[in-house]
Amino acid sequence: MTDLTTLPFHLQLLVREYGHSTYQLILGLAQIEDQAERTKRAGQIVQLMLRLQPALRELPEVQTRLWNHLHAMAGEEVALDAPVPLRSLTVRTEKPARVPYPRQAPKLRAYGAAVEALIAKAVTMKDPAEREQATVQIGRTMKFLYRQHNKENAKDVTILRHLGELSGGQLRLDPAVVDSENLFEMGPGRTPAFVVPQPQQREPQSRDRREGRDSREGRSNGNAFGNKNGKKRKKGRQEPQQPPQ
Repeated sequence: MTDLTTLPFHLQLLVREYGHSTYQLILGLAQIEDQAERTKRAGQIVQLMLRLQPALRELPEVQTRLWNHLHAMAGEEVALDAPVPLRSLTVRTEKPARVPYPRQAPKLRAYGAAVEALIAKAVTMKDPAEREQATVQIGRTMKFLYRQHNKENAKDVTILRHLGELSGGQLRLDPAVVDSENLFEMGPGRTPAFVVPQPQQREPQSRDRREGRDSREGRSNGNAFGNKNGKKRKKGRQEPQQPPQ
């Protein structure tokens, strides 16, 4: 039996997932000289792997996943005519490149680097109408983010001033038109360039729902009259009836 501690980490995970017996069958593919026969045997092992992990049937491209797992356990030197494309094993063995993190903070923290990227894209637009429409969308998004960050509404002139600072004065709108047409307001059919997900708030219970709940609670006590015995209260004290003389 193969010692798992001597295998690379990615192979240890695959062997634990499909078992040592399946791994030994995969290692036996290297002993088959005929490539067509080797591929046929590999297809049978793939079907076995699927029976061992039936939950994989719900995943998209399950055959691609299984064939690449078999390819990883068999090794690069074992040639296979797989019905799906096989990925190179260097992806699993080579150390990935370091992700370059931004070293400069955004100029205005309320808008972030995403708005700066949108502005840089809008500056490169040649069509004046398309550029103006993109500027309106960016301004609308900036006002939305300003409200979320500062917990207060911003005036249109403030958004226009910030828009001019971030674009170097290349994106401009008429303040009178923005104010008269409410271009930066969120209305029906108006959405920001990207939406920040907000936590859902519970709707307050209406009066009808509260009254219905109170009536159900009254019935749960065994009556509909508010007392424990379920009998209707009588007004005043009644004298007992006398038998006829």
